Amino acid sequence: MRFRFIEEHQAIWKISLMCQVLRVSRSGYYRWRRRPLSNRSQIRKSLQEKIKVIHNTKHKDNYGSPRMHRELLSQGIPCSENTVAKVMQEAGIQARIRRKFQITTDSRHAHPVAANVLNRQFDQSTGPNQTWVSDITYVWTRQGWLYLACVVDLYSRKVVGWSMSSQMTKELVLDALQMAIIRRCPKESLLHHSDRGSQYCSEEYQRTLKVNGIQCSMSRKGDCWDNAVMESFFATLKKELIHRQKYETRASARHSIFEYIEVFYNRERLHSSLGYQSPEMFEQAV
Repeated sequence: MRFRFIEEHQAIWKISLMCQVLRVSRSGYYRWRRRPLSNRSQIRKSLQEKIKVIHNTKHKDNYGSPRMHRELLSQGIPCSENTVAKVMQEAGIQARIRRKFQITTDSRHAHPVAANVLNRQFDQSTGPNQTWVSDITYVWTRQGWLYLACVVDLYSRKVVGWSMSSQMTKELVLDALQMAIIRRCPKESLLHHSDRGSQYCSEEYQRTLKVNGIQCSMSRKGDCWDNAVMESFFATLKKELIHRQKYETRASARHSIFEYIEVFYNRERLHSSLGYQSPEMFEQAV
């Protein structure tokens, strides 16, 4: 419809020019704008407003139409994913694009390396504490690098252990592992997977795994896909949080990351692999 075309493009061209080109009167266009909205249009406008509210919520402006659709349903708002996608497109609402993740593993050491027992079987867990994956990433602050180690349960994608430090040492990953063990009290059937970095291959780390009856698995050399779930988590963290702000201090980065993991990611963020539930909701449903 010509009037709708003018409405959608008035930010680009003058209304008078479009009316002239499309051979409609300006008075007719303005009468069309003042007309009462149809019931369908009112519903669509209301949906757009609700989508904008969610999009402007902290961390949720990264939601594409599938996750936005599930968020709306969780709030009791009936809609189809196709409608959500169209409304988002009309409103110019887009999810942020994920940046490429940079690998930091240093496997140049003389420590023994475990076999790749996990072998990319990321969806085989039937309950919590069957398979954990772990890795390290880094965050830049004006005070220097802040290193973050995390342990994730493959069953629910929940971050069960984490640690932050100004140095990438074995203590960094040990602290994350100890947090996970204290929180979860795993049984001896647990499999732990990581890359073959020196921190994970250290005697202290391997001793901690053995004492707690945890089997060790490690990625093949130079193959980030063997630990794809951890790579994906860190990519999400950086897209939704780290790359969106500049940290003056390591302390401010610590606080921000803590809030993201414990308040938002584990308890609120909807995961497509979990049927659009948060890790906490998914585990509680067991």
